[in-house]
Amino acid sequence: MKEIRIGVIGIGHLGNYHLQKYRNLDGCVITAVADVIEDRACRAAEQYHCRACFDHRDLLGNVDAVSIAVPTPFHYETAKTFLDAGVHVLLEKPITVALHEADELIAGAERSGALLQVGFVERFNPAVIALAKVIKKPLFIEAHRLHPFFERGTDVDVILDLMIHDLDIILHFVNSPIEAIDAVGVSVLSEQADIANVRLKFKSGCVANITASRVTGKTMQKIRFFGIEGYHAVDYSKRDLVSLSKKEGEKGKFDIISNAVEVIQHDPLEEEIRSFVASIRNNTTPLVTGRDGRDALELALNISGEMEKAKANLGSDLLIDIQRQCQ
Repeated sequence: MKEIRIGVIGIGHLGNYHLQKYRNLDGCVITAVADVIEDRACRAAEQYHCRACFDHRDLLGNVDAVSIAVPTPFHYETAKTFLDAGVHVLLEKPITVALHEADELIAGAERSGALLQVGFVERFNPAVIALAKVIKKPLFIEAHRLHPFFERGTDVDVILDLMIHDLDIILHFVNSPIEAIDAVGVSVLSEQADIANVRLKFKSGCVANITASRVTGKTMQKIRFFGIEGYHAVDYSKRDLVSLSKKEGEKGKFDIISNAVEVIQHDPLEEEIRSFVASIRNNTTPLVTGRDGRDALELALNISGEMEKAKANLGSDLLIDIQRQCQ
């Protein structure tokens, strides 16, 4: 089969991981890397024996597909360059910073026939894949995504930086319109909101309570689903699933049993990239589409808007209490 020529744009934390995964995939050859920091690009080019570029447009004509891992404000301009040229794009989350930009990228991909996949890596988490085998109709969801502070990612608020992963998962499994949003957030170490709590109410009756923080001393990445059929808890970082359900026992009484759900372990990012390459080869729709990225972005922006409204109506005591709960 013809080799797919790969380029990676943005050779920072995530970009380097993308390069590592592509190198391990049969049928892919890394032909170029690009970064505005010349030393980064040159080091990566030397390591992966490819061309170094300092302007992403110089990759055109030398690649069939690209991973884009530049800062979020540059997602639109960078991705548009390649989609318009018919180059397949794996774009790190969030898709863009504005809805009209996301709409233009989706339309551009449709015009050129290029594939657009958004990098929601948790969709490829083994525990989430196993969850799809047992979950039915969620009624209540609780999610916590807590991290220590890193300068990386603070060009956007904690909603677009961290919470958007859980928003995508929740939208995927609930699959129902949202009726109400209540949100509070506070800036601690950056100019953007660094910690936030959100309550979503869906038309289906499901309610989701989501907390995200990038100023917490410990790391936690968990989501829990409650429904009539049972309880399912995913630990993203451990790639583990606990699934419980009720079973009728003697004399009409019910017992709680553990569901035997196999979690097949693999590296989520490698599986994400493998899926992207398979979509290119087979000309199939990516597992996480541009539309999925747009839906998560729309919800994230609406949440950020509600946080701004809450600032005018709430004192800092509630926000500080949220932060204490996450420590």
